[in-house]
Amino acid sequence: MSRRVAITGMGCVTPIGTDKSEMWRNALNGVTGIRRLSDELTAQLPVKLAATIDEFDPLRTMEAKETRKTDRFMQLAIAAADEAVRDSGLVLGDNVDPQRTGVWIGSGVGGIATFEAGMTGAVKNGYDRVSPFALPMFLPNMAASRVAIRFGAKGITACTTTACASGSQSIGEAFRAIRRGEADAMIAGGAEAPICRIGLASFAAMRALSLQTDPSQGSRPFDRRRDGFVMGEGAGMLVLEAWEHAKARRAPIYAELLGYGACGEGYHIAAPRPDGSDWARAMNLALEDAALSRGSIGYINAHGTSTPLNDATETLAIKSAFGSRAYDVSISSTKSMTGHLLGASGAVEAVLTALALRDGIIPPTVNYQERDGDLDLDYTPNMAKPKRLVAAMSNTFAFGGHNAVLVFGR
Repeated sequence: MSRRVAITGMGCVTPIGTDKSEMWRNALNGVTGIRRLSDELTAQLPVKLAATIDEFDPLRTMEAKETRKTDRFMQLAIAAADEAVRDSGLVLGDNVDPQRTGVWIGSGVGGIATFEAGMTGAVKNGYDRVSPFALPMFLPNMAASRVAIRFGAKGITACTTTACASGSQSIGEAFRAIRRGEADAMIAGGAEAPICRIGLASFAAMRALSLQTDPSQGSRPFDRRRDGFVMGEGAGMLVLEAWEHAKARRAPIYAELLGYGACGEGYHIAAPRPDGSDWARAMNLALEDAALSRGSIGYINAHGTSTPLNDATETLAIKSAFGSRAYDVSISSTKSMTGHLLGASGAVEAVLTALALRDGIIPPTVNYQERDGDLDLDYTPNMAKPKRLVAAMSNTFAFGGHNAVLVFGR
């Protein structure tokens, strides 16, 4: 079987909005979610910025006793899933079979803050004082488990942990499950809450993070003065549904998920292959899977992390995959506003890409001021622009050489 797949619901909790409508409005207005961290948190660190969600209240979707048993990344996942399922109109056991409804939610580092707190407590108070909830609070798969329990989903329930590609690959694999006829609906996406000392220190030690202290200068993808990414937290969820199932219940459809390309590099744990050939291959695989020509793609939501190597390599890869057409494609990195949400980034960017298709508006790359040599494509600098779109692409390229590309149709 090879069934068409519709997006019938979407939900987000991000540094630029705690629901998809607020996020989309702020993205189009170039609002940044990057903030200066407290001196207490960063006292021993060179990093001073992160994209945080200050307005999030888990008690809006969970009981107090449950919040004490869940890490923040799970709370973000549940809130985003709640919005997406409500948005879709799906009611498990009523208009969709629970046994044919699955959950696939990725996370790069899972409950890293809980793990840090648990280790600190164990060293101080003894290992016999470790909480029985510690393990189920930091395991990356527990966001998918919690969401499945919440809605009573009994289909395939899984977690993809492939660093920054986790969200995109979770959506891609959920897409394939529906295509193959193994499910009628899937709740799919990614969640991450890595803002803690060990999370910041680990990426800082790899020299991956921006050392800027001004939030307006921290994330500047494709700009000559970019110096690293700004870590963020958040969650993004899609409800994917077999096209015929969605049409039969007259569900609203945001966009169609047309293709998914994934490949590995077998090259380096942190650096991409310099010529971008594997990133280009992932884009070509997604286009082939979608049965689309390169001329159909009007917008690419770039991985665009704001690191010197990533942005140069992605530009090379886009030129390789699209040839002369690369100069006609509108490109933007919404990480310039949301920060880099690690395992949630691809899922949040999938939501933004679907909304760009629906509304015919390209969100901007903010903080772009100076061209960097051969980085000469249309990065949609600083202001959103209208553009009628037929199809769009979302790129995600992760540490370890995990590459995932999604293609969406209007």
